[in-house]
Amino acid sequence: MARTGRRSGTAADVEEMLDELYVLPPPEFVPRREELAAAARTAGRADDAKRLRAARRPPLAAWAANLLRRSRPEEAERFLELGQALREAYSSLDAGGMKELSAQRRRLVGQLSRQAAGLAREAGHPLSDAVQRDVETTLDAVLADPEAAERWATGRLERTLTPPSEFPSGAPPADAARPKTAEPPARRAPGRTRQRDDLAERRKERQERLERARAEAEAAEQRRAERRDERAEAEAALRTARDQQRAAEEEVSEAEQERDRAEERLRSAREEKERAEGLRQEAEDRDRSAADALTRAERAAKEAAREAKRLSPRKR
Repeated sequence: MARTGRRSGTAADVEEMLDELYVLPPPEFVPRREELAAAARTAGRADDAKRLRAARRPPLAAWAANLLRRSRPEEAERFLELGQALREAYSSLDAGGMKELSAQRRRLVGQLSRQAAGLAREAGHPLSDAVQRDVETTLDAVLADPEAAERWATGRLERTLTPPSEFPSGAPPADAARPKTAEPPARRAPGRTRQRDDLAERRKERQERLERARAEAEAAEQRRAERRDERAEAEAALRTARDQQRAAEEEVSEAEQERDRAEERLRSAREEKERAEGLRQEAEDRDRSAADALTRAERAAKEAAREAKRLSPRKR
C-alpha cells in the first residue's frame, strides 16, 4: 500500500496514517508507526503523535481481516449487511430466515476467509491453518456482534474477535422456533417454578463468569500485544545498534588499513631518505677528492710553467 506523503497536520492526514498502519504486514507496523509518530512530533503535532504511538500492532489474523476490509470494500459492506440481517432474524426468532441466512453466513465466511488468506499470501505472509481459523472466528464475530462489526468496519482491528456464545451457528433452537403456550400461573407447580428460577440464576451466573473471563482474556491479549510491540521495538533497536556497530567496525578497519599504508609509505620514505643521504655523502666525498686533485694539478702546472720559463733561452 502506498504511503501517504502529506504532513499538513489535518485530522484526515492522521486517519490516513492509521489506515496505512493497519494494512501493513505486522513486522513493518512498529518501525512505520515510530517513523510517523516521530514526524508528527517534529512537526509540533503532539496529539497526532500520541494517537499514532497508541496504535497497537495486530496479530496476523487481525491484520488479514483488516487487509480484507480495505481491499474488498464492496464485499465487506455486503457481509456487514448480512450480519445485521442475521442478528435481526435471531432477535425476532424467524426460523426460516435464520436457516437461510445461516447458510449464507457459512458460505460467505469461508469465501472471505479464503480471500483474506490469498491477500496475505500476495503480501508475503501466508496464513497457517490455525491463523486462518482465527480469521474465520473473527468474521463470525462480525456477523454476530454489532460492536465487533463496527470495529471491523474501521479496518483497524488490534486483535482477533470472538463471537458471543449465545449466538447460534445454524438454525435457532427448536424450542425457540415453536410458539409457546403460557401455562396459567395458578396451575404451575411450585417446584417447577423454583427449578426455573434456579436455572435462570445459574445461567445468569454463568453469563457473568463468561463476561469476566472475556474481559480478562481481552486484557491479557492487550498486555501480550504490548509486550510483543515492546519486543519488536527492542529487536529494531538491537538491529540498529548492530548496524551501527558494524559500520563503526568497518570504519575502524578502513582507518587501520590506511594507517598501515601510511606507515609503509613512511618506512619507504625514510629508506629513500637514507639512500639519498648516502648518495649525497658519496658525492661530497668525490667532490672533495676532485677539488684536492684539481688544486694539486693547478699547483703542478704552475710549477711546470715556471720551470719551463726558467729554462727557456733568453733573447739578446
